[in-house]
Order: sequence, then C-alpha cells, then structure tokens
Amino acid sequence: MYSIETIPRKSVKAMARVEELLHREGIRLDPNLEETVGAFDEEGELVATGSAFGRTLRCLAVDSAHRGEGLMALIVGDLLSRLASRGVLDVFVYTKPAAAEQLMQLGFYEIARVPEKIVFLENRRDAFPKYLQRLAVQKRPGFCSAVVMNANPFTLGHLRLLETAAHQSDFVHCFIVSEDVSLVPFDVRMRLVRAGAASISNIAFYPSGDYIISAATFPSYFLAGEEETARMHAALDAAVFAKIAQAMGISVRYVGEEPFSRTTAIYNEALCAGLPPQGVHVRIIPRAKDETGQAISASQVRQLLHDEGPDAIRGLVPESTWAYFASNQAAPVLERIRACSHVRHD
Repeated sequence: MYSIETIPRKSVKAMARVEELLHREGIRLDPNLEETVGAFDEEGELVATGSAFGRTLRCLAVDSAHRGEGLMALIVGDLLSRLASRGVLDVFVYTKPAAAEQLMQLGFYEIARVPEKIVFLENRRDAFPKYLQRLAVQKRPGFCSAVVMNANPFTLGHLRLLETAAHQSDFVHCFIVSEDVSLVPFDVRMRLVRAGAASISNIAFYPSGDYIISAATFPSYFLAGEEETARMHAALDAAVFAKIAQAMGISVRYVGEEPFSRTTAIYNEALCAGLPPQGVHVRIIPRAKDETGQAISASQVRQLLHDEGPDAIRGLVPESTWAYFASNQAAPVLERIRACSHVRHD
C-alpha cells in the first residue's frame, strides 16, 4: 500500500531524499521545478517521485526495487490531477527513450525524438497535428523562411536578422518564444518586435506556443552536461521545427551569429547539422555592431538597463524599444531587471 504526498520544495531534508532517489536512477534534480510529489511505502520510505514545472512533468523516477508495481502510473496520475485542478490540461514530458514506452502506455503521445537520446511527448493525441494545421493556413507562395527569437528585449541586432531574412525571402515567418520566463514578459516582447519591425512588409509574427521551448527551461536532468544539453535542445528543436517547416512551406531558418556564448554557438552548430537533412537549410547572419564595433546583444542591453537605465541603450535598439523603456509603462519590467543579479544569463 502506497501513499502519494506533497514533498515540500523548501524542506532540505525532504528534497535530499528526492535527490538521492533520482541519483540512484541516473537522474539529476532539475533546477526548474514548481511542485514535487512522492510515493511512500508503509514504512515511510520514498519509493517513487515526480515533479511539475509549468506544463511539463519532470524528474519522474521509481526505485528499481519497486518497478512493475504501478508506481509510475500513480505519480503521473497524481501530477496530472494537480495540474488539471489549476486548469492545465495540455501536459508535456521530455524523457529518455527507455522510459517513453511506459509513458505512452499511460496516455502520452510522441511529438518528436532524437534517436537514442530524448523523446518529446504530450498527453493529447491530436494537439500537435492541430497546431500544424493552424500553421498550415499561414502558408505563403514563393520562397519562405523563418526566424525564431526570444527578443529579450528587441534590439537592432534582431532587426538586422529580420531585415536580412526579409530581403532574401518572399516571406518570413517569425516565431517569438512565448514561454514567460524572461525578464521582459512575452506580451511586451511581442509588442516590441512588431513595432520595431513595422517597416518590413513581407513578415508575419506568431507566438511559439508549447512546441518551441527556450534554453532557459529545456530539461537537462538526464543529460550529461551543458554541451550535450545544448546539442540535444537543438536536435529536438530541429526535429519539431522540420514538421512546422513542412506545414508552412519554409525552406530556410535564419539564425544570428553567436560570438559571446559557447552554449548558443553549439546550439547553432547542432541546428546546422540537424535541419538540412530534414529539408530546411540554416543561414547564420553576422551580428549588427554598435559604434564601437562590438556585436549587439540583448544581454548587453539588459546589463545597461540594469546598470545605467534607458538612455544607455538608445544606440542599440530600435526607437520603439527605447521609447517603451523610457516610459512609465516599463517601470515594473525595469524593476525586475534592476533586481536581477544575473541579467546576462536570463
């Protein structure tokens, strides 16, 4: 007989037991967790655990001595019930291929996979096909390309990327990462991208939805390290994006050159390796530079906002971005940026 209980995230002792179980099963504790539960036997021993973050289930593990006893179904069922009570009905899982079959038996369906590495699943059979059908309505004639950006916030570098793609394409589909985990909220990021790129006529903007996940929350708890995480993120992104590209008639994905972050550079390299075999070419565009010759980056802009304020970013962003941060409307966002101690890594 097993009981399912909430494990307090702030309890060092309780979370140490979770971490120990995960470690025995070859999993690290993910830093992005909002709720954790455990299955306990009659003697109070933790024999299974699972967590949730946003719309995803994470860190699912059953003690090897208790496999085959239906514990994974208990943990997953409890987490799904908790999420449903909060109105979260569409739920996703990233897992090792070895665990994917069991989760599919519990009602999850495969979206995409990187063979022998990672499988991306969701709990609704028709959700991803319907997502692709909605995007297919936006298909345009001619040579079409795509850009995916976080735009945290929108800079002259982002604008250069969009202008280049628009100049070289008949039409550009631009996806803005809609996960709200950045210092600049999604609704503001989308608004600033639209305003900053208003002069580009052959472009449309879309929220990325749940199928294009940001590096900030990509699960890495079952991957070997930072470099493998970047490569697997890009490889899975390529597998998902290839299906989006097929639905929308996209031939090329444009990405910005990455001179600062080795992790993002690895991500770009993996995209270049993963997308062309699936019919989508990748073009890396050199970064726009400021008047000193330094490549413009959103992290640089956030740092200046943090240290000096809106006037310091005026030569690095479109006028519409500067006007927003110089207005009273931006006060809550500026407060978040100034209170953050790691603005370059958000």
